[in-house]
Amino acid sequence: MTAPLERAWFARDAPVVAGELLGASVTTTSAAGRVTVRITEVEAYRGDADPGSHAYRGPTARNAAMFAEPGRLYVYRHLGLHICVNIVCEPAGVAAAVLLRAGEVTEGAALARERRQRAGVLRSDVDLARGPARLAVALGIDLTAGGLDVTDPDGRVVVQARPAGAAPAGATGPRVGVSGVGGDGDLFPWRAWLPAEPTVSAYRAAVRRRGPEHGRLAPGRRFGAPPASEGELRE
Repeated sequence: MTAPLERAWFARDAPVVAGELLGASVTTTSAAGRVTVRITEVEAYRGDADPGSHAYRGPTARNAAMFAEPGRLYVYRHLGLHICVNIVCEPAGVAAAVLLRAGEVTEGAALARERRQRAGVLRSDVDLARGPARLAVALGIDLTAGGLDVTDPDGRVVVQARPAGAAPAGATGPRVGVSGVGGDGDLFPWRAWLPAEPTVSAYRAAVRRRGPEHGRLAPGRRFGAPPASEGELRE
């Protein structure tokens, strides 16, 4: 396995890091085995200047990890149901992170498939890590991974650079399910993805802002409807 990206690499502006994570790999190692996902879709979030962020109103016990040193994991449960995996960016004390939204499993597909089938219906391998919750399940990441250092070569979760000379042309646009100003693609074009990749999740705008989940309401959700997961996460 190649050396992980260094902490200084993650200390840059979150939207820049997000774009350059496309084509990079995240690898998890456990007693069950190893799974590697090539990243095909991400979203950047910042602090008090980003109304779509958990940290928009400042530090709390819940979002404290977003203020940690760069290269640490910020892991949370979305809508009380799904695990979402973020990598902290920018200098320590500055709230910023990149959400890993989707990827292609390039190693350990059998283990990823087993994990996904235990968690719900798996229709095809394209869906193994298509959407942030599926990606977390495929990699075997749960809330206990919060705070882990992805720059540690011996760590449980490691992020490696994309191959030398491989700079895929990514697209950018509004973040999925972010409501209000934070969902404005002109002001915050902070979702980045590889357009030709079938593993990229579908874009859905927010219906109405509700709760602090990076400013999200599950796409397609209507007020008074029963809780639902994000469209690309539903099985």
